[in-house]
Amino acid sequence: MIELKQVTKLYELGGEKIYALRDVSLRINNGDFIAITGPSGSGKSTLANIIGGLDSPDAGQVLIDAVNVAKVSDVTLSQYRNKVIGFIFQSFNLQPTYTALENVMVPLIFAGMDPKERKTRAITCLKAVGLEDRMNHLPSQLSGGQRQRVCIARAIANNPQVIIADEPTGNLDSKKGAEIIELLKWLNAKTNVTLIMITHDLTVARQAKTILAMRDGVLTKA
Repeated sequence: MIELKQVTKLYELGGEKIYALRDVSLRINNGDFIAITGPSGSGKSTLANIIGGLDSPDAGQVLIDAVNVAKVSDVTLSQYRNKVIGFIFQSFNLQPTYTALENVMVPLIFAGMDPKERKTRAITCLKAVGLEDRMNHLPSQLSGGQRQRVCIARAIANNPQVIIADEPTGNLDSKKGAEIIELLKWLNAKTNVTLIMITHDLTVARQAKTILAMRDGVLTKA
């Protein structure tokens, strides 16, 4: 279970204080599929980064199974990002000189998995997203939808408890975007992974079980 208690994130730009998050409290149960929507600059990506351990709050608690990840050591936080959270990014963040298979193996290398085992695991994940015939292709040889599928395979490689998808359809046309959302819904239903999706697209957001809205750092029900 994920629970945020009065989380605040503050930035200073040109001497002006800007609240990316303002006293945000949120509870996400295991297996939930929630969408967080809102305009650019509303704080939704900051919220995702804090839940994912990529950023830390200035105040408040981020509790994952009752452990405040905002206060753990760097080593523990790195393990949390690698084994508990799976990330899917709008910009894909794939290594351009690595094949699809090699990209999916990256988090498994950091997890210390045996080379033979990690290759088998990466192949299984690519098959799960329908890319068994593209695993030896470089990102430049793949379509946008295929690259996003590689990202999903990479995200699920370590069997995470939570997947954070930040604008997963942002660089895709409507057809490919719909295919990616259906794949994420299938993973949520099949594996009971908790899915947190950040999107500005209300059509995409409506595919989630729960929709929350961010505006000026404040979280409300959509």
